[in-house]
Amino acid sequence: MAFCVFVTRMSVMKVCHVVEIVTPKRFLLKGLWFGPKKPKRAIVWIHGLSGSVFSNIRYLTKILDGKTAVLTFNNRGHDIVSGVRRANGAFGLFGGEVHEVFTDCLDDIEGAVRFTRRSRAKDIFVGGSSTGSQKTVYWASRTKSLRNIRGLILAVPLSDYASTVHLRGRAKTAHAVKIARMLVRKGKRRQLLPQGLWHQPFDAQRFVSLYSGEGAEEIFTYWDSKRQPKTLRKITKSVLVLLAGKDEYSDRPAKEIAAWFEKHLRSGKVVIVPHVKHSFRGAEKQVARMIRQWMK
Repeated sequence: MAFCVFVTRMSVMKVCHVVEIVTPKRFLLKGLWFGPKKPKRAIVWIHGLSGSVFSNIRYLTKILDGKTAVLTFNNRGHDIVSGVRRANGAFGLFGGEVHEVFTDCLDDIEGAVRFTRRSRAKDIFVGGSSTGSQKTVYWASRTKSLRNIRGLILAVPLSDYASTVHLRGRAKTAHAVKIARMLVRKGKRRQLLPQGLWHQPFDAQRFVSLYSGEGAEEIFTYWDSKRQPKTLRKITKSVLVLLAGKDEYSDRPAKEIAAWFEKHLRSGKVVIVPHVKHSFRGAEKQVARMIRQWMK
């Protein structure tokens, strides 16, 4: 681990270490380790769509104490467009929000969890924000080992499909999905959508994954009362769900989404953080306290 000092926007310095994570498939991911090298408990954190190792630092670092560490890292979906390298330093593939393949999160998270296990932490919690919540649940439902994984933390877990239909309209979203599917059928799954079709770039497979309302990524299906969330129902570990009371990306009141999670979680707790938007800005201490209390 290389030593570093992280400075937040509020000019508060946090000591951390720069780490390199090698995934089972031999991809190299960069991360930051906050807290003791040999903690009693550790949190592995997965950032959201187009996020990065620095996302959510404002509340994650407030969880730290002498026995708790936090690992944040750049998964291969970080930023808008990014390059992902192999462990030997060679170029591996294009990633980022535009080109990421959702199911690759299994390899990314598995690498981060294995890295964290080497710290000998007795209790490990895996969590994520926004789209990172989908990745957290998907990984937990598919991994071969949940050894010493004590629970999952889902921060602002929303359906990307429902959010986009709410913000962009059903007809526009359906039209773009139709074009993206056509490209996939023609073997052009990594080709960008035609310019002007959408307000930001995506390759065809990524757009279908995010906004078709189908596939492995569509885990939080609260928008469809007839659909059973099979992936979520596979989770037997305790889950903490944190919802923002005034989430600007949500298509419905937080209370309705909370009720959906309470119905389908096999074990866990659902909390609405009042008066805040998707980023939890202004409630960082409150969010950190909730996570701390739940872990203990």
